[in-house]
Amino acid sequence: MDSLALLCTGALIAGGIYWFVCILGPAEQKGKRAVDLSGGSISAEKVQDNYKQYWSFFRRPKEIETAEKVPDFVDTFYNLVTDIYEWGWGQSFHFSPSIPGKSHLEATRLHEEMAVDLINVKPGDRILDVGCGVGGPMRSIAAHSRAKVVGITINDYQVSRARMHNKKAGLDSLCEVVQGNFLEMPFPENSFDGAYSIEATCHAPKLEEVYAEIFRVLKPGSLYVSYEWVTTDKYESSDPEHVEVIQGIERGDALPGLRNYADIAETARKVGFEVVKEKDLAKPPAQPWWTRLKMGRIAYWRNHIVVTILSALGIAPKGTVDVHEMLFKTADYLTKGGDTGIFTPMHMILCRKPEKKTEETSNS
Repeated sequence: MDSLALLCTGALIAGGIYWFVCILGPAEQKGKRAVDLSGGSISAEKVQDNYKQYWSFFRRPKEIETAEKVPDFVDTFYNLVTDIYEWGWGQSFHFSPSIPGKSHLEATRLHEEMAVDLINVKPGDRILDVGCGVGGPMRSIAAHSRAKVVGITINDYQVSRARMHNKKAGLDSLCEVVQGNFLEMPFPENSFDGAYSIEATCHAPKLEEVYAEIFRVLKPGSLYVSYEWVTTDKYESSDPEHVEVIQGIERGDALPGLRNYADIAETARKVGFEVVKEKDLAKPPAQPWWTRLKMGRIAYWRNHIVVTILSALGIAPKGTVDVHEMLFKTADYLTKGGDTGIFTPMHMILCRKPEKKTEETSNS
């Protein structure tokens, strides 16, 4: 009897650990398991060193202003965080307003579908996803619109993940993923019927450069929509608490510097776009986008325990715990940014490439 009780107890403990790590741990879409966490394209023994290098970037502020260093910096960041994002958040690396009666997954999908609805594409049109990540938005948008979506991401590991997910979802005929820098895209002029970016162009050292590239590859008359990370009219640069929150968001999300909401339309016009519409999608009556972060605190501690155990056992690379802790601290800054209203991750701008360049634009 004692042996049987011991056996049953052991089985319960083993089952509990399996449930805790492999069932409870993964994100809503079950895209990644905790035991498969990695450093992306970075070898396991170099994850911790690359994490230290990432933070050293912020100890040399002048390098943040050096545009040629930013792509490698952003690439390192996404090697470090992609698996953790996918495991703990899902395949769409962005926020969306909460919708009463809808899950986070459903609210995210609707937020993505709105982007493609805004650019008025038809089935079979060829559209561009600027900064596609592992392709969560791409798949929602392709399934919703039946347009052919071409995504570009600087991170090679994300390319392989996105292609795998596209095939698994049966959408690889509509979804193509390209590795490249969105500041120098490998596409000819006038080759897309529309374009969108969802919380991605914030990684550009100069917004003008990425907007100019998008303008170049769009066909005349086509529309482009972007959800931008910006500081709002409530942000006061003279307020130390405001500054701390914004800098915390920048450090934890590989941003060379957050822009003010007022700069977005001006930049779009500067490169030749006509601004059709501009709106902060986070403003009321929209429900707070940061509630998911607040509600996720218990999940964070659960995940952090899992990551710590896996790292101690040598299953997850050294440095994974540091990266996970960094992301939790960043979540706190993002929550404060939302609570105070000084930051929004969804300042929407809808632009059109003119049918014909104006004389002023042509001569500029």
